Amino acid sequence: MEPENPPARGRTAKRLRRIAIKAKPSRSKPRKQQPRKSVRVKPVALGTLSQSLGYRIRRAQLWVFKQVSRKLAALDVSPAQYSVLCVIDANPGVNQLAIAQVLSIERAGLGRLVDHLEQRGLVGRTASAINRRYYVLHLTDVGTTSLARLQSGVAEAEKDLAKKVGTRAYRQLQQALSIFLND
Repeated sequence: MEPENPPARGRTAKRLRRIAIKAKPSRSKPRKQQPRKSVRVKPVALGTLSQSLGYRIRRAQLWVFKQVSRKLAALDVSPAQYSVLCVIDANPGVNQLAIAQVLSIERAGLGRLVDHLEQRGLVGRTASAINRRYYVLHLTDVGTTSLARLQSGVAEAEKDLAKKVGTRAYRQLQQALSIFLND
């Protein structure tokens, strides 16, 4: 009769010993972690994607979004919340559906944004006198003050963009992209 667990031989035995050693808890002091060496990663080529205007616009959007997010972070406001505040400021008494449509935000998502802004005391929400199924929105005094500070931060981000692309190109870009404002 053969034993149930015959002794391992050769490479298998070494492998089993290594596994057993790794499984044992260490009783020695933990070793100091060595600083990780930075691994140079070969750049990934974009191929024809780099020639795509859509891709370039997307990359620019990501850069701008990052800059704006940094400026808005000081007041703990996201770019989407900032957009909602701007629309409410320009249209006191506007209903949520109109904001959702103009900003292309799903109604449920906008509801969460407005809830958050209302909890922070930036936005007031009241039932519409014209249609009681809708709520109308307005900025509170705190919201108006906060928006002014946010707008100065966004203006700084716009200046950063103008520096990056040049003043003339910035104006041309503003003009060229203006055709999409009402889509």
